[in-house]
Amino acid sequence: MIKINIFVEDVIHEDFLTALIQRLADENDLKCKINASSVRGGRGKVLSEFSQYIQDLQDNLLESPDLIIVATDSNCKGIVDREKEINQYTAIFSDIVINMIPEPHIERWLLLDSEAFKKVYGKGCIKPDNKCEKGRYKHQLLNAIFNATMTSPIDGTERIDELINAMDLQRLIQSDRSIRRFLTQLQQRFNIQN
Repeated sequence: MIKINIFVEDVIHEDFLTALIQRLADENDLKCKINASSVRGGRGKVLSEFSQYIQDLQDNLLESPDLIIVATDSNCKGIVDREKEINQYTAIFSDIVINMIPEPHIERWLLLDSEAFKKVYGKGCIKPDNKCEKGRYKHQLLNAIFNATMTSPIDGTERIDELINAMDLQRLIQSDRSIRRFLTQLQQRFNIQN
């Protein structure tokens, strides 16, 4: 059993990450137990809770998991800067920590595979550009879901697990460097060969 603790800035990150981990585990006959922290409150709360968690691990107050994943959007700051923010807290646990940093926002990742989108929602979506604008991809995701289903989604997370399971991961790796970086690290941790 692979014990994984995830630190995420909101529900959409948690749903995406949980579905992706579960998919990879199922496809590779792995058993995982996922514990989520910081699912509300944004990047600041993630970093605060992650820092305290690492301190508790150092003080032997908690049992160390097999893997820790910290997920926060780059918000146009870039992957390297976000990783520096996170990695300043990893201390002696850097060998079990990986970062999921969508560039610039997680909603963009959900729009990258139009074929998967079509399988889940009945109509494909337009592949997103890569611009830094707050709310841009959340708006595009909600519009794409509405255009495909003619119903207003609550927040776009209702069918993330189905979308993740329909996605062509190799196509994603080829289409976006931030998802390629994360998926490559995750596959290495799970000893998955491409």
